[in-house]
Amino acid sequence: MRPGPAAPRPAPRPASRGSSAPGSGSGDRGVPRALGEVRSWPRSFADRLTTPLPGVRAFARLAREGAFRPGPDGLRGIPDLPYAPAPLPAAGAGTLCATWAGHASWVLRVGGLTVLTDPVWSRRILGTPARMTPVGVRWEELPPVDAVVISHNHYDHLDAPTLKRLPRHTPLFVPAGLARWCRRRGFTRVTELDWWECAELGGVRFDFVPAHHWSKRSLLDTCRTLWGGWVLTDTRAAAPRSVYFAGDTGYGHWFGEIGRRHPGIDLALLPIGAYAPRWWLSDVHADPEEAVQACLDVGARRMAPMHWGTFVLSAEPVMEPLQRVREAWGRAGLARADLWDLPIGGSRAL
Repeated sequence: MRPGPAAPRPAPRPASRGSSAPGSGSGDRGVPRALGEVRSWPRSFADRLTTPLPGVRAFARLAREGAFRPGPDGLRGIPDLPYAPAPLPAAGAGTLCATWAGHASWVLRVGGLTVLTDPVWSRRILGTPARMTPVGVRWEELPPVDAVVISHNHYDHLDAPTLKRLPRHTPLFVPAGLARWCRRRGFTRVTELDWWECAELGGVRFDFVPAHHWSKRSLLDTCRTLWGGWVLTDTRAAAPRSVYFAGDTGYGHWFGEIGRRHPGIDLALLPIGAYAPRWWLSDVHADPEEAVQACLDVGARRMAPMHWGTFVLSAEPVMEPLQRVREAWGRAGLARADLWDLPIGGSRAL
């Protein structure tokens, strides 16, 4: 979703006891929280913001510049968007496999579990045109879903029609404050976490980590729920595999902290699109160059770009994110094979 004007970005707020501060509770010591725990949260997580949300002047400037969407030249690349759906590869218990369904939706197989990230199988979301590319994985072809992780509540990441397709006993892992929304829709196994907290399911550890973003689904609920990313780790493997799903985030030195707390991440799923104009979006959406730097900061061995080529959310040409991330990867001197620039519907496995 679209936030406000750019400003210097300090780190997410440090831990403090008692309210919405990250790190409070047992997760601060690395002890998993109980699955489905009913918890109390503050009314707002606005204290996690490090820059103010946009005001009337910012919206007036955006309207004046007409920078909501790419121009005709920027949209001409739609037929070239990479789309190559294929059957999901087999994945054993020791395999880490990632299949890009589009935008921030992934089908992950880790530790023998099938996990969906920010699943959006709808043709359109509130406030945007229809998808530029179809979903890369047919819903009917999914294996049984063992868990879902949600990064935040914006409509392009939390899609009620898609979640309605799931059995109500599906385990959901969500940011602090979002369990109530899920339980109202009948889900019975909802675990909500603060930053730096974790939970475990079937030998896979789900760590909720900071991001620089915000939350909103209506006029009156700004920052009522938290936002963040997830590190999923197969804890039972002799050589544990781990994947970092960043959700939506701007760039900042919290990536380095994530890497310090979670060394040796095998794969980072990082957003590269919805970044123009920069004065409007830089606080909350990394651009391709920042995404490559974030991968380096995290210390991930590989990167898979996401959050581009699916919905028209901002003003950059539709093919530009892929071109720029490939160039930035090359300039950084990184091995080309470690950039998993998958087409929508594509898969890679370790």
